[in-house]
Amino acid sequence: MSESDFHRIKRLPPYVFAEVNAMKARARAAGEDIIDLGMGNPDQPTPQHIVDKLCEAVQNPKTHRYSNSRGIPGLRRAHAGYYKRRFNVDIDPETECIVTIGSKEGLANLAQAITSPGDIILVPNPSYPIHPFGFILAGASIRHLPVGAENGTGTDVASFLDMLERAVRHSVPKPLALVLNYPSNPTAQVVGLDFYKPIVEFCLKHGIYILSDIAYAEIYFGDEPPPSILQIPDAREIAVEFTSMSKTYSMAGWRIGFATGNRKLITALARIKSYLDYGAFTPIQVAAAAALNGPQECVDVIRNTYKQRRDVLIEGLAAAGWQVPTPPASMFAWAPIPPQFAHMGSLEFSKLLLQEAQVACAPGIGFGEYGDGHVRLGLVENVHRIRQATRNIKDFFRSNAAGAAASHDPAARAALLQPVKAKAS
Repeated sequence: MSESDFHRIKRLPPYVFAEVNAMKARARAAGEDIIDLGMGNPDQPTPQHIVDKLCEAVQNPKTHRYSNSRGIPGLRRAHAGYYKRRFNVDIDPETECIVTIGSKEGLANLAQAITSPGDIILVPNPSYPIHPFGFILAGASIRHLPVGAENGTGTDVASFLDMLERAVRHSVPKPLALVLNYPSNPTAQVVGLDFYKPIVEFCLKHGIYILSDIAYAEIYFGDEPPPSILQIPDAREIAVEFTSMSKTYSMAGWRIGFATGNRKLITALARIKSYLDYGAFTPIQVAAAAALNGPQECVDVIRNTYKQRRDVLIEGLAAAGWQVPTPPASMFAWAPIPPQFAHMGSLEFSKLLLQEAQVACAPGIGFGEYGDGHVRLGLVENVHRIRQATRNIKDFFRSNAAGAAASHDPAARAALLQPVKAKAS
């Protein structure tokens, strides 16, 4: 018996990132210097005052006991304070907020709590994998909403509403929930309250829950910070919003996030979590509260570091002949595959970029079929390494013009990829 014999595992497609990751590992084992822009794994250190609070809290033996699956009261109050400062939204920390072990866990467990087999969930495509697969694992059916500039949708509310209208009209049963993610991973798209308002009205009319993921709300580069859907007065009647400490405070490995909003949904999530976990380690929660309540200059530093890296990456790629839109937010650039390589698709292009330029990226197909014309580049290396990456890409484009043309032929394309395969053996 293999793992593919299990029902839920059968519902998961092959993990497309695995091929690139395996190539990356083989190349590094062979001594190659791979610049990894693939995984969205923050490389900046967690601010020192947060680390110090963790060290202080862990010295108290009482904190070593089981924690609270809903999150300690002080952290929930700190999160409510954040919503008040940042969005001018009043949150009841007892009934409208729960601490999650990262936003990914929260969304997946809420999916388990509210989904019945065969329920229909509306999910953007391309999207962060947990958005569809959290519900697929819970037994739901996914209706994909194509988003992105190339699809003419994503931030244009009229087009988005048209998709929702069609989805409701042609779905049996009626959709249970809609997933939104702005700033978007992977596309980096952003929206304003003028986008959220009519969508909330539509979902209220049709009785559709909204699950909003704003994990990148503090990684923005314009003058206007991304809003919360809960700023729409009626939104909490149907909406829950997921936030995370991972990117804002470079606390990815600490695994602290939040679900905030509709009391019915928060209660359902709390009930599920009460059977599954005792919450994150208490000292981590204490340190997270210190992060939210303490000085916020560190957030500006983290944000400005990503902005500097973004500018270096986009300018360097332009100099290499690769025109990539400047992301207004997030820690990613959503890069259309250059025309001379577009026929390859995102997975083969990612493999070729790794082999020829020693740059790892995430193939767009890993975020859904509508992402296959792009790759995602993470701002997770320092400026020096990003400059080196763009120089490598420039050299690759120059030296492989003939190879790219030849790669229309399957045998020639296999030959291009052969050196990495040979190293693996």
